[in-house]
Amino acid sequence: MRKHNFNLGGEAEENEIDLTPMLDVVFIMLIFFIVTASFIKEAGIDVNRPDAPITETPPEEANILVVVDANDDIFIDRRHIDPRAVRANIERLHAENPASSVVIQPNKKSSNKMLITIMDASRQAGVYSISIADSPN
Repeated sequence: MRKHNFNLGGEAEENEIDLTPMLDVVFIMLIFFIVTASFIKEAGIDVNRPDAPITETPPEEANILVVVDANDDIFIDRRHIDPRAVRANIERLHAENPASSVVIQPNKKSSNKMLITIMDASRQAGVYSISIADSPN
């Protein structure tokens, strides 16, 4: 006797996995991540980097150079300055030359806290043109 296999087509369809719902979920997740990623804003500091190498300038156009060494010691005009006196020194030098700006030259091993302290003291002294230069070391 011969067996008829009429349901073979139906069994083959039942054994296949339908991937359509999984693709829908993947596309929805992709859209979700794209939309949420555009609203993330990272905190940071605005830094004015010099465009050209530093050249010798006449004394009347000289900037206020603040150097921070590896031990977080501050030097202005090659004199060791207490962190509490940075504002007063910048105010004095800025009063002598109102066109000057502050150039901070931190050492790679100095702390970011000292850099921010100097930037805050400069702004409190009324100098808003602040640049950060790479140390020659």
